[in-house]
Amino acid sequence: MSKYLKVVLVGLPGSGKSTFGRQLAQELSFPFLDLDHEVEVRSHMKIPEIFTTLGEGRFRQWETETLAELLREESSFVLATGGGAPCFNDNMDLINASSISVYLDVPLESISERLRVSKVQNRPMFQGLGQGEITLKLKSLLADRDSYYSQAKIKLSGDDFSAELLMYELINQLKN
Repeated sequence: MSKYLKVVLVGLPGSGKSTFGRQLAQELSFPFLDLDHEVEVRSHMKIPEIFTTLGEGRFRQWETETLAELLREESSFVLATGGGAPCFNDNMDLINASSISVYLDVPLESISERLRVSKVQNRPMFQGLGQGEITLKLKSLLADRDSYYSQAKIKLSGDDFSAELLMYELINQLKN
């Protein structure tokens, strides 16, 4: 393990990776990074624009390249990935080799509520879907992605986890 602590959050879209990641980063006094934002900065394009003009394949390539660059950096940070990031191009193996991965396993009902129709404008895969369709899409995504997410070193389940709880889990992980 390097002298730098990298914490990488994985989970479904809407599971709270960015919100919780900011809280955790503040508790640890680490920078907070968002993988989608980092892809946008490097590509000079917004995620929906990348999907529309270049396609998901190109986005996933840039996502993997950006993830690899970030994990090579000689610094500590908390990183929120996009929901699909761990599931492509052996990214979960890369994440686990270079960081402490954390799966935010939030109940589908809670995520569906967070992703109400009015809040999906920056989430290409949910645009144009009604609330019931969003819930069905989430169930399908979980079925496809849970095997990747479950490879995380730490799993936090439920609606209500805290930065303090994760810090306790991180300390246990570092001791082992």
